[in-house]
Amino acid sequence: MPEARAALAYSRAMNDPYAAAKRAAGRAAADLVPDGAVIGLGTGSTVAFVLERLAERTAEGLRVRGVPTSEDTARKARALGLELIGLDDVERLDLTIDGADEVDADKNLIKGGGGALLREKIVAAASREMIVVVSDNKLVDRLGAFRVPVEVLAFGQRQTAAALRALGARVELRRRDGAVVLTDNDNLVLDCDFGPIADPARLEREIDAIPGVIESGLFVGLAGRVLVGDRSGAFTVR
Repeated sequence: MPEARAALAYSRAMNDPYAAAKRAAGRAAADLVPDGAVIGLGTGSTVAFVLERLAERTAEGLRVRGVPTSEDTARKARALGLELIGLDDVERLDLTIDGADEVDADKNLIKGGGGALLREKIVAAASREMIVVVSDNKLVDRLGAFRVPVEVLAFGQRQTAAALRALGARVELRRRDGAVVLTDNDNLVLDCDFGPIADPARLEREIDAIPGVIESGLFVGLAGRVLVGDRSGAFTVR
């Protein structure tokens, strides 16, 4: 049963001290989805609660089709019985719901901690609105405490990393358990520490101009409403 699978995922997520905050924001965002909508489904721990609530609403009669931003999200959504389509099946999405690693006061984001930044940005850009769901610990005055993920081609990645260092970053190739991490697109991720970012829009342009860079985890001018959950289980909307 979808409800049983969702409950299992929720019980595992409760090991996260911000699980109640993420659940509040995620479920509230899922309640904003209108009947018949085609939506982008983001990636990450907060989005898991979006999927949980969408599965409950579809059992109650909601009609919704989702475009997943990662293979991980696709697996979770299918396990919950949600209908999925490809992005090329539609011209435009009604909305996308996704998380973020940092959100500043201007609703600029750093995303890509889960490695899905390229697909996340494509889907967000194809949507009428990007709804961002976060716990309140993700709010910052200035972006940059979280390293900026940059998806790059394997070919020439040493030279691409050098160009990122020339912009002022400390660059580290992403690994997990000693193995190099590949994205769902079979690319590499360079995690870049720029320190506090004074001008996210300018830095996004500078990174994107480097040959070998496919996409950065700076999301500037894409976020619409931001739903922020706290550990009491309440949420606010920015």
